[in-house]
Amino acid sequence: MKRRGGLTVGEVAERSGIAVSAVHFYERKGLIASVRNDANHRRYSPTVLRKIAIIQVAQRVGIPLREIAEAMDFLPPEEKVTVKHWEKLSIRWTDDLDDRIARLQRLRDGMAGCIGCGCLSMDTCKLVNPDDKIGTNGPGPRYLEEDAPEVEGFVGT
Repeated sequence: MKRRGGLTVGEVAERSGIAVSAVHFYERKGLIASVRNDANHRRYSPTVLRKIAIIQVAQRVGIPLREIAEAMDFLPPEEKVTVKHWEKLSIRWTDDLDDRIARLQRLRDGMAGCIGCGCLSMDTCKLVNPDDKIGTNGPGPRYLEEDAPEVEGFVGT
């Protein structure tokens, strides 16, 4: 239901399928904007619904809210988000998503034998990680981290 002067926060929440608190949160983070009417109630342009859809899609694929906000900076504040806008956003995220997918596939494929070297088996790691060379990169599962060395056939490669 569109009202003169914009959508209420409840209408935005209902139409976008998110909680009112999420609408307020996105606004506090600068991802969406509202104006105040004479009664000091928030009113949102219907264009905010597409922006919220973009935010939801990006979050579902694991893009941090900070990166979503940075990427959405170029969107016109009160104009409808177009297919061209979405193409620019998706192109910006493609490399990162490809990297995430590759890391998840490596994790899946190496999960049974290795937790990323932190370490499950000293016998196995004597072959893959002699003298705990990976440990010099820092604590934790280094094969899962970005600074992991290239070791063919294991999680971080």
